[in-house]
Amino acid sequence: MVGRVPQNWNQLYRILLRLLCLLPTGLPVRSVDFSRSTDNITVRQGDTAILRCYVEDRSSKVAWLNRSGIIFAGQDKWSTDPRVALEKRNDLEYSLRIQKVDVFDEGPYTCSVQTQQHPRTFQVHLIVQVPPKISNISSDITVNEGSNLTLVCKANGRPEPLITWRHLSPSDGDFNWEEEYLDIFGITREQSGKYECKAANEVSSADVKQVRVTVNYPPTITNAKNNESATGKPTTLRCEASAMPLADFEWYRDDSRINNAQGMEIKSIGSQSILVVANVTEEHYGNYTCVATNKLGITNTSIYLFRPGTGTGNSGSPCPALSLWLLTASLLWLLCKS
Repeated sequence: MVGRVPQNWNQLYRILLRLLCLLPTGLPVRSVDFSRSTDNITVRQGDTAILRCYVEDRSSKVAWLNRSGIIFAGQDKWSTDPRVALEKRNDLEYSLRIQKVDVFDEGPYTCSVQTQQHPRTFQVHLIVQVPPKISNISSDITVNEGSNLTLVCKANGRPEPLITWRHLSPSDGDFNWEEEYLDIFGITREQSGKYECKAANEVSSADVKQVRVTVNYPPTITNAKNNESATGKPTTLRCEASAMPLADFEWYRDDSRINNAQGMEIKSIGSQSILVVANVTEEHYGNYTCVATNKLGITNTSIYLFRPGTGTGNSGSPCPALSLWLLTASLLWLLCKS
């Protein structure tokens, strides 16, 4: 609060005594609990603080002051702060009201009262509490699997907030870390997802923010099944790959890449690719290869289309010679694109 600031505390006190002594001396007075040198009052930032002080006689001479100077001398206001006023619910109360309390209001306040013998004082220490507020948190980030990652979350508040990190994943629900910095070494694809930072103290509800971590990793074929179909019927071959970024798919028949022609169509959506054969003929039976690629790697698997009654199993199996050729060809294709 801005006031008329004397050069030092002793000079301020002498000025206050002169102000009090200029007026007639009243009867002995008291403030709340004079036996205590200092009392504490805790107020949340933005609320109103009432610093209590009482006298026994209306003629008593009192004043409020803080470290910066005199706030009130009797009924005269010395402070220029519009938030400050006297609280007088009756003639014997001489309390100080501070509206919209902020951190810079914190500190000691003194109610000084003149008695017959000597001045007596009552001191209140105002403590301002501040709700937690996250001031800095990492942005959403994408990293490659196996990399090291550091997430940061900083918060302000009084008392100092406790920072807690939590991974919002059903498989990792017990993960908690109580630090501003969250270090993850050799991150895995299972550690992708949202991370929640919570800043909490006892002043109000916690402040919560989230960071999304995306982990890139090479493709892995997760589902590919052989299929049987009679001639003259439509059929599909399915291939599914887990990858981040999502994989690009190619289909091969023997050593030839399949395009949308000759009664066959490729439909790739998300992590799945489907090879549709509109009308199966004898020429369609045999081995097909699904190739999944992204910028981190390449993988493939073989899938068989066979006549009814000549099943070769329920899942695709790689063909070593063809796989080597396809891997080499796809690797060259990737290098040419980059």
